[in-house]
Amino acid sequence: MRGALLLVAAAACGAPAAAAEPLPPVLVYAPSPCLACIDWADHLRKNGFEVSMEEVPIANMPKLKRWLNVPAEVESVHTARVAGYFIEGHVPAEDIKLLLKEKPSARGLAVPGLPRGAPGRELSNPFCETACTILDNASQDREIRREAYNTLLVGPDGKTSTFARH
Repeated sequence: MRGALLLVAAAACGAPAAAAEPLPPVLVYAPSPCLACIDWADHLRKNGFEVSMEEVPIANMPKLKRWLNVPAEVESVHTARVAGYFIEGHVPAEDIKLLLKEKPSARGLAVPGLPRGAPGRELSNPFCETACTILDNASQDREIRREAYNTLLVGPDGKTSTFARH
């Protein structure tokens, strides 16, 4: 009884909650050189993920995507694996964290193509551009043009639904 009272008292006094579970590691498969792929991996690291990269010859990427069960209609350049899911393209870290929290029955998440402004596709160095960034040259401020994009959830059957809008 006394132990139970101590637990209740500790909870009432704002005792620290148990530490959050560490994020699972992410393995990124990318052709080389792909600066946008490297920038996306850095985005994940800045958001708490441990990331390792494996260089895959560009000619072998389609075979890898088929092996990971990535539907052709959602393909991008790089593909990653985390906790049994595939992550295709420039998926924001917060979307991956939500996937890992909710644990839906799915193959993975995808941001098809190469939308401007997605993580790894934004201007990361004010003194140079990557091949993935398009600047508005008419503007004195050299503003980055971004485009709206969706993160798609790929279900077990390969069908997609919108997971997040950006």
